[in-house]
Amino acid sequence: MKYGFTTASQALLGRLSRSIQQHPKRITAALATVLLTGGGGAFAVASFGPDPVDLPVTLIEQPVESLASGQSLAELIDRPGFSLYRSGHVRASDTAESLLRRLGIADPAAAAFLRRDANAQRNLLGRTGRILSAETSDDHRLVRITARWAHDDDGTFQRLVIEKSGNGFVSHITSAPLTTSSRLAGGVVRSSLFAATDAASIPDAVAVQMAELFSGNIDFHRALRQGDRFSVVYETLEADGELLRSGRVLSAEFHNNGKTHQAMWFQEPGASKGAYYTLAGQNMRRAYLTSPVEFSRVSSGFKMRFHPILQTWRAHLGTDFAAPSGTAVRTVGDGVIEFAGVQNGYGNVVYVKHRNQHVTVYAHLSRIDVRTNQAVDQGQTLGAVGATGWATGPHLHFEFRINGQQQDPMLIAQQSESAQPVSAAARPAFNRLAASMRMQLTSAELIEQASAD
Repeated sequence: MKYGFTTASQALLGRLSRSIQQHPKRITAALATVLLTGGGGAFAVASFGPDPVDLPVTLIEQPVESLASGQSLAELIDRPGFSLYRSGHVRASDTAESLLRRLGIADPAAAAFLRRDANAQRNLLGRTGRILSAETSDDHRLVRITARWAHDDDGTFQRLVIEKSGNGFVSHITSAPLTTSSRLAGGVVRSSLFAATDAASIPDAVAVQMAELFSGNIDFHRALRQGDRFSVVYETLEADGELLRSGRVLSAEFHNNGKTHQAMWFQEPGASKGAYYTLAGQNMRRAYLTSPVEFSRVSSGFKMRFHPILQTWRAHLGTDFAAPSGTAVRTVGDGVIEFAGVQNGYGNVVYVKHRNQHVTVYAHLSRIDVRTNQAVDQGQTLGAVGATGWATGPHLHFEFRINGQQQDPMLIAQQSESAQPVSAAARPAFNRLAASMRMQLTSAELIEQASAD
């Protein structure tokens, strides 16, 4: 490669050479300064390559096979579409239009069918407690709706199917067995039991069962502490793989104020029904329940109080439970109805006679569901909370009498004897189940801890 220099260039190089020879130190210092301060200046670098605009452009063509090769446009348009799926629940206020709209269905013919079909009228529209699944075409026309529900505890569920058939729709109802499985859950109490179970996605029905199980040992209104924790294993009832509702609590563990309480459901071989036991085998059923109303609040205890109607201080010889009107009232123990009717300030009242001259009284009821001389089992419904008689608002007035004298119902319930423990013959089976439940409760607690972390 040859380089060419002009006369002016040769003269400039000559002057630079003489300057370097005469002032070598100044030139060196100047170069050093430029190098050391190069970060604060900008330098332009000239490109000696060709301008991209001047480069030649080459067009390359490559044939690509069509994905629709061999098909006409009409065939492509007539290809089948896709299906859309949604699920939900029936609401009490549902009409044909509102139900279909919530499921993303735009089909006037389907709405008209729902309004006139007997199966849909009796078992779908406005019927709460049904779970729904729907299939539609890609243009939101109804293909199939399936509703599932269970009325009784016979282990089966009902299935209503409404589907497209030709130019119209058909409906039919079938029955199928429920699938039972179990779930593990755990939680930590921050404010209340129900707030903790809600945070752990535990159904309210399971939370109520837990409160009932441990109500004889824990006052869930006053004895809960922040940081108390619980674990539970409970049944789920499923229909076609869809969760229909929760079932029985199989085992539970509650850590309250430094104490651990455990419970497990067990049915002895050959027995007609099961019961809850501690994991050590002690029966948790006592002769009397601690409350005639499920998980209610004590508004007035067994003590002196200022009577709201008589406006005087008087002994309150019973316990008042605050609850909404219509709340079910149950007998706290096995017995026979001694009286069911209206009586003075008690309003609608029921007396239940138990063994050992024990009598319980349930007053201010809005309705009575039993009759005199009828035998009742512990937990059976007697009526509903109301405000009849001398009552300023809906509540249940509850008394416990021994030989005609009122006693503190809470103390009686806590001191009542327990039912029989697990029999010796059933002990091996019980121990195997208890070992399994201990492992599951530990797993539930680990799940809760992992969720908290």
